[in-house]
Order: sequence, then C-alpha cells, then structure tokens
Amino acid sequence: MKQERLYDVILGSFVSEKTNANYENNRTVVLKVDNLATKTEIKKAVELCLDVQVEKVQTCIVKGKRKQFRQIEGRRKNWKKAYVVLKEGSKLDLMKAE
Repeated sequence: MKQERLYDVILGSFVSEKTNANYENNRTVVLKVDNLATKTEIKKAVELCLDVQVEKVQTCIVKGKRKQFRQIEGRRKNWKKAYVVLKEGSKLDLMKAE
C-alpha cells in the first residue's frame, strides 16, 4: 500500500451533536472517507495522518439524497462513513485536526 494513497483516503471529519457525544462516551470518531477505501486502509491512514492508535473501524455507505429543482430531478452522490474507535489513552482534538 502506497503512502500517497493513504493521504487520499480521509476526506474530512463528520461533526454533529451525535458524533460529539459518541466521541466523549465511546472514543469513536466519525470520518468521511473515499468510497473505495478498505477498513485496513482507513486504519493505517488515521494512524498516519492523525497520530493516534486505532482499535477498530466500522464503515457504512450513506445513500445520496434525491433532489428536485423545478422539473429537473437529480440525486446526490453516495458517500462512505467510517466509525473509528480509538484505543484507551488516545486523544484527538477534532477542532484542531486537519
């Protein structure tokens, strides 16, 4: 696995009230990732880019919403969400992470 590929896996963090509560209680971080990324790639990318230890990774595909503008119907793209559980003692500041 190339290191350049690992830098392209993480697209951004997904921040909401539910994810913040999840992080405080379960050390779980929610990230937007590349659709073709595997769990092992996500784990290695998080450990490389964010400098934390990962316990496990769960992923799901979020279906794109259907949208309409006048008579034109469209659809947003599907995207992949990753739930990353950090090991005990690992901390991550979500506002500081880039």
